[in-house]
Amino acid sequence: MNLNDRALLVQLNVSQWTARKYDKKATKEVITSHGTTAAAGRFNKALLPMSDLLDNIHKKTTHIRTKYYDNTLPWGMDGTMMLPTANYLSFMSDFRKERSEWNSLVQDFIDNYDSLKLDAQRILGSLYDHSDYPPVLELRHKFHMDMAVFPVPSSDFRVSIGSEELTRIQQDVERRVKDAEQAALKDVWQRLYDRVKHMAEKLADPKAIFRDSMLENTREICALLPRLNFSDDPHLEAMRQQVEATLLKHPEALRNDPDLRQDTAAEAKKIMDAMGAFMGQL
Repeated sequence: MNLNDRALLVQLNVSQWTARKYDKKATKEVITSHGTTAAAGRFNKALLPMSDLLDNIHKKTTHIRTKYYDNTLPWGMDGTMMLPTANYLSFMSDFRKERSEWNSLVQDFIDNYDSLKLDAQRILGSLYDHSDYPPVLELRHKFHMDMAVFPVPSSDFRVSIGSEELTRIQQDVERRVKDAEQAALKDVWQRLYDRVKHMAEKLADPKAIFRDSMLENTREICALLPRLNFSDDPHLEAMRQQVEATLLKHPEALRNDPDLRQDTAAEAKKIMDAMGAFMGQL
């Protein structure tokens, strides 16, 4: 299997204004009034308290980051993830839609920036400092989001260095790619295993309360796995199909039928054991 043909590397880059500022004067006043020292803490003020427009941007960023990590696999470098080519079109189409919505939220915030500063002045009182707030043109540059895409590195180096050093570099790259490939494959297996384990534990306890999301989350990972299974691992696909066929019952049926609940718990445990055997070989 040539990983270069089956995956890409992606990196989500986001910058955004937090609207928080360390206030030296307020910190000093708190320290003095409480008779303590600077080591006790710092006063960081919210420049736009109670601003839903800015909070909406931050929440959207978190949502996009979550999707980013859900749809990619670890590569071994902070922030850089592996994206199977089978999931590329779906993932990038969804990302572009989410980024467009994020940019709209940013524009709404900027359009209302002046009025938000007036609200902050009223709420913050003497803590308000006009110099804490960047001009609108500068503020716009504090918000940026993009997705960088790179090929998986190969060992085909064409550089002017000694043959011995070139061989060492090639071997190092091959080892790193192989290690990253193994880590990514383990991660795919682990995601399904964790969902099955959660179901097995909840269903085995007749007193345990479970939400519909327990099955919905399992259903979602089963739908996503074919696009994450970059190595076309037949054992993983077989486990995924078995989970879909035996565990994804209607939640109300599992709540109201104790026998069905126990049988499903037993099936989940059997799948866990089978998965554990395969995962131990990775």
